Amino acid sequence: MASKWKAQLVALLGLGLLLALPAQADYGAARWPKVQSVEQANVTLRQVEQERALVQDQFAEAERVCYGRFFVNACLSDAKEVRRKALAVLRAAEVDAEHFKRADSVEKRDAELAERARKDAEEEAQHAAQPPKAPKVVDDTPRPPPVAGPVVDREARHAEKLKKLEAQDAANAGKRAENVVNFERKQQESQRRQAEVARKKAENEAKQAAKAEAEQRKAEAAKRQ
Repeated sequence: MASKWKAQLVALLGLGLLLALPAQADYGAARWPKVQSVEQANVTLRQVEQERALVQDQFAEAERVCYGRFFVNACLSDAKEVRRKALAVLRAAEVDAEHFKRADSVEKRDAELAERARKDAEEEAQHAAQPPKAPKVVDDTPRPPPVAGPVVDREARHAEKLKKLEAQDAANAGKRAENVVNFERKQQESQRRQAEVARKKAENEAKQAAKAEAEQRKAEAAKRQ
């Protein structure tokens, strides 16, 4: 009797849900290969969304039919287990795709920051490598008194401008040294972030592997019963 309504449940789900979602825990790796690009991650997320909706629709249909059967609770339990396994596989694929996109975004941002810092440091190094300006030679030769006021004003403005340029060069020397220190600090921060991303990625992969192994042991235990 029990085998009869189970066969009916399989038929109601069109053999698609139960046969497409075997109990083996390695189904996720076979059905959803590991994401290797942002484009693949986007395709995976779209497929997961579509198939999740399909799983829910198939469960709703199976649930409706189960209420018309004699062993309602057993029928519903099997339908829920099928749905749970399907959603778990889809969720694992979704997590992998989302994690890849986040890691890719972090890597691109770090690469942009590192490139920007490198260019800034190169520019500052080029400025620092330029030979210093020769000191201005002051001519102490007595000169005749100015004939007109505008000539004196131009010379005064020129002298003031030279003083400002000399002060600016002195200030830029300190700024260049500070930029070199900031560049080294940014490089160290970028390396730490990359190491943190790699560590989190390894942890997630280890968790997924442990989860997959647990699902497999559970499935094998269920087969032996």
